[in-house]
Amino acid sequence: MGAVGIDVVLAQPRGFCAGVVRAIEIVELALEVYGRPVYVLHEIVHNQRVLRDLEARGALFVESLSEIPAGGVTVFSAHGVAASIVDEAERRRLTAIDATCPLVTKVHLEVARHARAAREVVLVGHAGHPEVVGTLGRYDRSMGGDAYLVETVEDVARLQVRNPSELAVVTQTTLSVDDTRRIIEALRHRFPALIVPRTDDICYATQNRQNAVRRLAGEVTLLLVVGARNSSNSNRLREVGEQTGILAHLVQDASDIDESWLRPGMRVAVTAGASTPEVLVQEVLDRLRTLGITGVKEMDGERETTVFRLPSALTRMARACD
Repeated sequence: MGAVGIDVVLAQPRGFCAGVVRAIEIVELALEVYGRPVYVLHEIVHNQRVLRDLEARGALFVESLSEIPAGGVTVFSAHGVAASIVDEAERRRLTAIDATCPLVTKVHLEVARHARAAREVVLVGHAGHPEVVGTLGRYDRSMGGDAYLVETVEDVARLQVRNPSELAVVTQTTLSVDDTRRIIEALRHRFPALIVPRTDDICYATQNRQNAVRRLAGEVTLLLVVGARNSSNSNRLREVGEQTGILAHLVQDASDIDESWLRPGMRVAVTAGASTPEVLVQEVLDRLRTLGITGVKEMDGERETTVFRLPSALTRMARACD
């Protein structure tokens, strides 16, 4: 029996952010300029539909530069890479194109600036995430300092640094705003001289999508987040929903929806992580309609207009090919 009488509210904003759009366009433009194949170090963004589409056009995703032949065209993913990766690409004379999100690059520059000033750095983030690996790899330890990773308030209590009076903090760009605030407050309490960023490292898109979920929380009883299981910002959206007291599920696509989640009279919110294409959201809505849901509306929310420029050298080459 379908879930008749259930309304769906689409979160706004949702889905692709400017950094993801830029990264995908860089791979597409590189394929246009250089032809097949274009090698991409790590997943360009965390979404299998996007990866399959780019693979069909000639992109090859690899986990190590050693998998790329000499002279190969190489794109660094939107999550960014360590400085050692950039150096290795130069030594091997690869044609390297940087698709790092400009907001991640901002954090990289902060880390490098603190290292030059002989400050140690605490990075708030998730161990093993490509962005975290890349950001930690931007800290130059030749000055005698170090960079440390903390994931929780409990990690802060255990943290041991060399010079508490020369310490700065940066964050992964796709974290929970509330959780990160608590961790930074704990760091400030433990290290009163801590230097914090002048502007928030958590990206505008992550904050906007989390804020939209919070605004919907009092109106819905179920939240469906469309996104990849390895997508940090998608997982944070699910967590934000749970923290507000509503049932929340992360679904990679329409096939992940369990009819038992739905009850007559429910109001369901649907959102999507910053690396999720809108086509997956529409497929989720189509699946919900087969379950008897008829009412779908989009919430009033902030319309994002941010656009990041493509690498100038790549766009010049594209114009020359026209």
